[in-house]
Amino acid sequence: MAVEEFVTAVVMSAFGLEGFVKIRPLSGETSHLLGRKYFTLRIKGQKKRCAVEASRRLSGALALVKFSGVDNPESAALLKGAEIIVPRSEAAPLAEGEFYIEDLKGLKVVDARGVELGVIDGVIEGGGGDLVSVVLPCAAVRLVPFRNEFFGAVSIKEGWAEILSPWILD
Repeated sequence: MAVEEFVTAVVMSAFGLEGFVKIRPLSGETSHLLGRKYFTLRIKGQKKRCAVEASRRLSGALALVKFSGVDNPESAALLKGAEIIVPRSEAAPLAEGEFYIEDLKGLKVVDARGVELGVIDGVIEGGGGDLVSVVLPCAAVRLVPFRNEFFGAVSIKEGWAEILSPWILD
């Protein structure tokens, strides 16, 4: 079942003297974040709808956002680490063959014959690439790089991801 809303960006830090915050979109795309009237922020487990006064692209895959009522660096700093949640319909558009990281969660991990070897229960994003957390039938957890060397076809619709190198789960 598709998740209807998910984290699309993270507040990195305060920026400047007027209350702007620097945000990092998880997709690397900023266009779907700019010009919005509001965002839902999740701060320490609590969701809060925040009006946006201004937004603009900073550099690379970063953007700046100014929230209503956040008018200085001190109040902006309180938002550090907040997650920006958007509905699926407002997330970065997908190209052919792409999918959202959230859609990987819950997929069965199968071998070339279709035998289920485990279930993806999370994704850890890192500088060297994403790692999927696979829960095996014995309840052990394995971290596997989500790269072409290890994973082949992925069918979000049918609910599975093919692992090319099952030995990595040993």
